[in-house]
Amino acid sequence: MAAPSDLGFDPWDPAFLADPYPAYAELRARGRVHWFEPTNQWLVPHHADVSALLRDRRLGRTYLHRFTHEEFGRSAPPPEHEPFHTLNDHGMLDLEPPDHTRIRRLVSKAFTPRTVERLRPYVRDLAGELVAGLVERGGGDLLTEVAEPLPVAVIAEMLGIPESDRGPLRPWSADICGMYELNPPPETAAKAVRASIEFSDYLRELIAARRKEPGDDLISGLIAAHDEDDRLTEQEMISTAVLLLNAGHEATVNATVNGWWALFRNPAQLAALRADHSLIPCAIEELMRYDTPLQLFERWVLDDIEIDGTTIPRGAEIAMLFGSANHDPEVFTDPEHLDLTRTENPHISFSAGIHYCIGAPLARIELAASMTALLTQAPTLRPSSAPDRKPNFVIRGLEGLSVELR
Repeated sequence: MAAPSDLGFDPWDPAFLADPYPAYAELRARGRVHWFEPTNQWLVPHHADVSALLRDRRLGRTYLHRFTHEEFGRSAPPPEHEPFHTLNDHGMLDLEPPDHTRIRRLVSKAFTPRTVERLRPYVRDLAGELVAGLVERGGGDLLTEVAEPLPVAVIAEMLGIPESDRGPLRPWSADICGMYELNPPPETAAKAVRASIEFSDYLRELIAARRKEPGDDLISGLIAAHDEDDRLTEQEMISTAVLLLNAGHEATVNATVNGWWALFRNPAQLAALRADHSLIPCAIEELMRYDTPLQLFERWVLDDIEIDGTTIPRGAEIAMLFGSANHDPEVFTDPEHLDLTRTENPHISFSAGIHYCIGAPLARIELAASMTALLTQAPTLRPSSAPDRKPNFVIRGLEGLSVELR
């Protein structure tokens, strides 16, 4: 088995971050699983394996429902990180049944398809307003002026966070999400802890206010959601609200700017989209496949598994490479080619199994709204300079995307 370092897999190398897909092709060609010493993880690059493992109950986002840290051969997180882990570990993304089942069922009572569909006019109008402002200014930063404010406002509106309180939401989210990168440094952890405390304190006050005066919002819905004797605890409500805000906009923001940068680099595909807006639903799926916003998703091995003759023992951690799986030629014809007419597109950008993204329908509405508004109001949009990539691997995005109108 070749060492991944010999394959060009280096998630801290700017050249790799600029374009990781050739390295993924090498990983897939060399085998189905690779040990990566720098993060003590098993890398899994093939679509079939990733898809199967996402549904395999021998793996979990946590192990604490079955083992102590000591029994699992792991060390407890540093005490100074406790506020982050309290917040993170009570969200359904990092829980397993039965807690995950209970919380997702209760959240689903408030986060219904009807609730999401009711937001469609708001999303469409807000996207139109943001794009109109960009057009009026003759261009600007697509990230900060359209891609970012749209989903942040939508999920804040959904949660019932007043407009006057929304300023810190994106910075809090960015600081918390820094902990999801590989081997985050101490300063990243310190920022995440501080943001976790501040965000939790804010939501605790908002929940108390909604208990006294319920509204027509998701926080009120989470308070009211119950099933027989089950209710969400206050910490579960706080963690759920943070998860919905973070996951509810991070992927959409990065899918928007990654997608438009891909379109600008594929002018024939962009021209086809401008000529036929009915391609938008297919285009959204293809752009999320082509440059995946979430490149890696981790699972703990709860019981020994075997991949291609290699035993992965209990206590190990698996890193499923979504970006690689989405470029697997065993599943996607000519995967390095952007094809907005691709109809067979089983990408896993929204994950799969019990942790499939609960916000996927809302993300698709937001992406379609901003794309429609940009194609309609800014048909001559083009980049004014090449963007810089964020120095992140797991959450893949741009520092900004400067655009202009001809």
